Amino acid sequence: MSFTIKNLYELYRKDVYYYLISLTHDQSVSEDLSAEVFMSAIKSLPNFNGNSDIKTWLFSIARHKWYEYVRKEKKDQTILDRLELYISNKDFSLENQIINKAIIHRLSELLDNEPEKAKKILLLRIDGYSFYEIAKEVGVSESSARVLDFRLRKKLKEIMIKEGYSYE
Repeated sequence: MSFTIKNLYELYRKDVYYYLISLTHDQSVSEDLSAEVFMSAIKSLPNFNGNSDIKTWLFSIARHKWYEYVRKEKKDQTILDRLELYISNKDFSLENQIINKAIIHRLSELLDNEPEKAKKILLLRIDGYSFYEIAKEVGVSESSARVLDFRLRKKLKEIMIKEGYSYE
């Protein structure tokens, strides 16, 4: 199938933008990164070999642009750093940073006790993969990936609330 950048933009701009919103939690950053994604796609379109779905390719570019952004903001991120970014509410007060660190450490401990498939789905999501990409990686349907992610997040949230951690 032959694509022009105009076709790509019209077909996938909302998908790319919403995907980036899910990663950044910031409308302005997502708009900027979306523009960068399509600029990269323009440069790379002649080299697209069709080994993956075009949407997967665009999401890969988007994830790469997000990681570039994150690396500029924070050097040397660990899984705990990415988990913190994933649950961050953009409140950078010292009190909330301390609370978030405690939450992150407890969530990390709880994740160690979860089934590998569910844990992998959640960790891939934290790393910025779309459910579409996760489904292909794990070998489940996209809706199954969403359900497993939802159930694990719900379970973790319930445990955390029982233990006295608050969610807003």
